[in-house]
Amino acid sequence: MATVKDPARDRARALPTDMFDYVLPAGRIAQTPVEPRDASRLLHAEPGGGLSDHVFTDLPDLLRPGDLLVANDTRVRAARLRGRGADGGKEEVLLLTRLDRDRFTALVRPGRRLHDGARVSVGDALSVTIAGPAPGHPGARVVRLDGDGDLEALIAQLGEAPLPPYIRTPLEDAQRYQTVYAAGAPASAAAPTAGLHFTSRVHEALAQRGVGWTALQLDVGLGTFAPITVSDARTHRMHAERCMLPAATAATITAARAGGGRVIAVGTTVVRTLESFVDGVGALHPGTVSTELFITPGHRFGAVDGLLTNFHQPRSSLLVLLAAFLGGDAWRSVYEHALARGYRFLSFGDCMLCWRGGAPS
Repeated sequence: MATVKDPARDRARALPTDMFDYVLPAGRIAQTPVEPRDASRLLHAEPGGGLSDHVFTDLPDLLRPGDLLVANDTRVRAARLRGRGADGGKEEVLLLTRLDRDRFTALVRPGRRLHDGARVSVGDALSVTIAGPAPGHPGARVVRLDGDGDLEALIAQLGEAPLPPYIRTPLEDAQRYQTVYAAGAPASAAAPTAGLHFTSRVHEALAQRGVGWTALQLDVGLGTFAPITVSDARTHRMHAERCMLPAATAATITAARAGGGRVIAVGTTVVRTLESFVDGVGALHPGTVSTELFITPGHRFGAVDGLLTNFHQPRSSLLVLLAAFLGGDAWRSVYEHALARGYRFLSFGDCMLCWRGGAPS
């Protein structure tokens, strides 16, 4: 399986991480999802630079017939396993990526106690053994699962939705951390949160409007949610994540663009996937790769015209991608508007629709 890297990254000038800092009050971090899903707010950063406030059910009216939405239909695994160690202490394993039949990469807590060979019992039917460090994933471990029966079934039964640590309110319905269009076997350690707002009602309205829909997959892991910890953002290392662009999806995108439609990515994972499969002349080449693509200002976008995305954490790779997409400091005025108007931030928060800097409207 090939690995896609950003060839411009090593040649670029320094990019201070504090350029992507802003004050996010704790009270603005959404702790619970809104009901219904499509009642979330939607900020439209218009192609001409204007900002307008909407609700998510307005999305079809903000798009044009012939436009195409591209979503990440990965399914989230119940990846957080809570158990007990040999001494009876509480321990936690967050499964990231499945390596083979019984081995995964994972984050473990408390790391100082879970040394190589340590074992965590998750109920009576499943145990996790720490097998060693995960190559290429600093801080992550390789773990081996042993259980009575199908491992994925046991994970689904005993695990919890892998909510990010800034969400402290228990989730009453685990399906609220899953998109309504998730497909295939569970594979992600976090949700592609821009897709959480969609409902059958919105899908029907999009179809009536003549807006297309297609899907690809990126299995969300450390590459998406690992924080930037270096002072020069360009030296941040993206962990590899598996992504797949089906031939039918590539053909649908190509046809939409040929017909004058705009391609709108539902989330940053879709942007990274499409930009990992596009060549220098804008042609998409379907397949499966392991991508380490880190999109920073100066990146030449070849496959995406619009982006539907939630509001991201300060100093995150997702915010850096948004800055690259909008161009200049445009992201800052958008976020200032969202903060001033009471938008909810992060995974269970509201969202924005924006357009590539300089793209025709």
